[in-house]
Amino acid sequence: MTDTAHGVTQQALDITSRLPRSEKIRLISGKDFWNSEALDSAGIASFMLTDGPHGLRKQAGDADNLGVADSVPATCFPTASALGSTWDMPLLEEVGAALGRESRIEEVGVLLGPGLNIKRHPAGGRSFEYFSEDPYVSGKAAAALVRGIQSEGVGACLKHFAANSQEHRRMSSDSVVDERTLREIYLTGFEIAVKEAQPWTIMCAYNLVNGIHAGEHRELLTDILRDEWGFDGLVMTDWMATFDRPAGVHAGLDLEMPGSHGSWDKRTDAAVESGDLSEGDLDIACARVITLALKVAAERASRPSVDVAAAHDAHHALARKAAATGATLLTNDGILPLAPKGRVALIGAFADKPRFQGGGSANVNPTRLDTVRGTLVERLGADGEVIYAPGYDATTGEATDAQVAEALTAAESADTVVLMVGLPMSYESEGYDRDHLNIPPAHTRLVQALTARHDRVVVVSVGGAPVEMPWADTSNALLQAYLGGQAGGGAITDILVGDVEPGGRLAESIPVAATDLAAHANFGIHDTQVQYRENLYVGYRFHDTFGVPARFAFGYGLGYTTFELGDAKVTGRGKDRTVTVPVTNTGDRPGSTVVQVYVHDVESTLHRPEQELKGYAKVTLEAGQRADAVIELNERAWAVWDVATHDWAVEAGEFEVRVGLSSTDIRATSTVQISSHDTVTPVPAPSSAIATDSEFTALLGRPIPEPAAVFPFHYDSTVTDLQQTAMGRQVRKALLKQVSKTLPMDEEKAGEWAEMLDAVVAGMPIRSLVLVSEGRLSFSALDKLIGTLNATALKTKRG
Repeated sequence: MTDTAHGVTQQALDITSRLPRSEKIRLISGKDFWNSEALDSAGIASFMLTDGPHGLRKQAGDADNLGVADSVPATCFPTASALGSTWDMPLLEEVGAALGRESRIEEVGVLLGPGLNIKRHPAGGRSFEYFSEDPYVSGKAAAALVRGIQSEGVGACLKHFAANSQEHRRMSSDSVVDERTLREIYLTGFEIAVKEAQPWTIMCAYNLVNGIHAGEHRELLTDILRDEWGFDGLVMTDWMATFDRPAGVHAGLDLEMPGSHGSWDKRTDAAVESGDLSEGDLDIACARVITLALKVAAERASRPSVDVAAAHDAHHALARKAAATGATLLTNDGILPLAPKGRVALIGAFADKPRFQGGGSANVNPTRLDTVRGTLVERLGADGEVIYAPGYDATTGEATDAQVAEALTAAESADTVVLMVGLPMSYESEGYDRDHLNIPPAHTRLVQALTARHDRVVVVSVGGAPVEMPWADTSNALLQAYLGGQAGGGAITDILVGDVEPGGRLAESIPVAATDLAAHANFGIHDTQVQYRENLYVGYRFHDTFGVPARFAFGYGLGYTTFELGDAKVTGRGKDRTVTVPVTNTGDRPGSTVVQVYVHDVESTLHRPEQELKGYAKVTLEAGQRADAVIELNERAWAVWDVATHDWAVEAGEFEVRVGLSSTDIRATSTVQISSHDTVTPVPAPSSAIATDSEFTALLGRPIPEPAAVFPFHYDSTVTDLQQTAMGRQVRKALLKQVSKTLPMDEEKAGEWAEMLDAVVAGMPIRSLVLVSEGRLSFSALDKLIGTLNATALKTKRG
C-alpha cells in the first residue's frame, strides 16, 4: 500500500514538488513504445511495460510493435478463455506467479494483463483474451492471476477498462450502456479484482463509454475506481489511445503509452496555464508514475535471480496442467478415455501445426511447442500406431479433394479416429471481429464425412471462442480444447488416453446460433456506436431468462467420473449466508467438479435475470470420496444497482438459492428470506430481450444519443474513413506505405498476419498519425490537414 490517499508515496510527492512543470509533463508520457521516462536527477529509473495476458511478449531489439516480429522466448500459457474454464483459482495464481517470474527474468516492471472484459458476443475478436460472460467468474479469475504476478514483485495491469466488447472500430466506437447494466455486468469483475488483488496498474479501454473516451472518463477513473473501490495504483492508456491528454489527466489518467515524442506537451502545459487542468492534478499523475517506478526498482533489488532453464521446464509442465484443466469435454458416449494402444487415425493439420494462441499483441514466442501428433506417438509407443493425415491447410483451414480423400483413407484401417478442427488464426484475432461463428467449411466436411464412415470418432475443437456446432452430436466424443498454449498438444494427448481428466467447465455459453443472441442485434452494425440494448441479458442470463437453449450451457462440462450432490444447507443470518453442499464422487476414478450457486429473486421490483451466479467451489475427490463444498454469499449476492440512489440495494424478500453443475443442471434448491431496509426504485422493464427505442431511452434515463458522424473529418475519424474523399484517399495511401515500412517480415508471416494488420491500421483514428510519426507531425499540423481535407471535400461537393 502507498502512504497517502492519492495512491502515491510521500517520497514521490516530495520529488514531484521540486520538478519544473516541463519535467512533470515529460514523466507522464512513455519514453518510447515500451518504457517509462527516467528521472536521473532523483535516481528514478525507467521501467518496462510489456504484453501479455498469457505469456511474456517482450520485443527483441528494434522489432515492430504489433507482435509480428519475434519476441524473446517465453512460456506461452493457455489463453484466458481456457484459463477461465478451469474455475481453479489456486492454479491461476500459480500461472500468474510463473508469468511474474518470467517477467523478472527479462527485467519487466509491469506485465500488461490480465484482460477481463465481458464476452458480450462470442464473435468478439479478443474473446480468447477474456475469461467469461459472467462478471463474478471474470473478477475471481483476474484477481487470482494478479495475485500470482505481483507475488513475484512485478506489477499486473487489469484491462481494458471498461465496456470493451468488440474490435470493430475499437479505437473510436462509443459503448452506449445504461447505468445499471454497466455496474452489474461490465464493472463488477473489475471491482472484484481491484478489491481482492490490489493491482499496481489499470489500462483504459480504447472505446468511448456513453460519449466519453474511457481515458478521459472522470466518473470511471476517479469517482468509481479510486474513490469508491479504493484503487491506489496507476492508470495508463492503451497504446495510442490518447484523445485529449489534459482531459485525461484531469479525469484520473496518469501515464500515456506509448511515448508521443512530446506531441502532447505544449497542449498539456497550455491547459495548466489556462486553468483547464490544475497543477495539482498534474502533480498527482506525475507522483503516481514516480511511485510505481520506485516500487518496481525496490522489488527488483530485493528479489533473487531465477534459474532460467529450470523455470522454463517447470512452467512448461504447469502450462500443460493448465491446458488440461481448462479443456472441456462436451460429449462422450464412453469412448474416452482411449486405451493407449491400437491404430489411431489422427486427422487435421492442427495436430501437427497447432493453433495454440491468439493473434495480435498477445502473441508469444514459445520456449518449446508440443503437438498432439508428437505427444500421442510418444505416449502410445510400441503398443500403438498413429496414422496422420493433415486433412486441410493449417493456415487457411481450406482443403483440397485430395486432402479429404487422404483423411478418409487413413481412417479406414484405424480403430479410432481423432479429428482436430477449429479456427485458424485468420478467423479470430485482435483487430477484427468474426462475422460468423462457423468453423471452416472443409473442417465441417471432414466431421460429416468421417462420422458417416466410422463408428469411433473423437472430435477435438481448437479455438479461442465458441463456434456453432450443428455437428456436435454426430461424433462419439467432443472436446473443447480452446487455445491451450505451448503445451496444449501434450494436454490433449493426456486427456485422450486418460492420464488426466478434462477439468474444464464452460465459462461461457456455446449458442446454437449467433442469431439466437440478444446482443447479436447490436453487434458491429454501426461505425461509431454500439448500443447495449440487451442490457443485463448476456450469456446464460439471456438463455435462462428467455428460454432460448444454448447448445452447451454455461458451467457445463463432463469428466471421467460422476458426482452426486446432496441437499444444500444454507446457514447464517442477515445478508451473509453460507451454502454447504455434500459432494460424492460416485465413479471409479479421481476427478473434479464445480459446484455452482445461483440466486433467483422470487419477486423483484426491478427486472432481473432468471438467475445469476454468486459463488462456486471446485471440488477434487478420489473415487468414492465425499466432502462438503462450502460457498460464502455476501450482501452483493442479493443486491441490484439502484439508479435513483447510484448505489447497491438489497430488496427484502424471498430468494431461491440454486445449486447445480451448470446453469441448466440445478440439483438442489433452498429458499431464504432476506431482510433489508433498502428501497429499490422501479424502472420499466423491457418487453423482450432487446429494448425498443422507448425502452432503451427509459433505461438510459436520457435520449438515445445520435451516432457520431464520420464526416467532416475529426480526430476520431479512421484511416478507412479517409476513403470518402479524393484527397483523403491520397493521405491514406501514404500512411499505409509508411506503416508497411515499419513492419518488416518474411513472406510467410506477412500472409499469416495480413488480415489482422489491415484491420488494425484501417481502424486507427487519424489522431494516431501524430503518434506514429515519431515527432515529425504535430497536432497543429494535423489540425491544418483535417481542415484542408474537409474544405477540399466541401468545395468539391459544392462544385
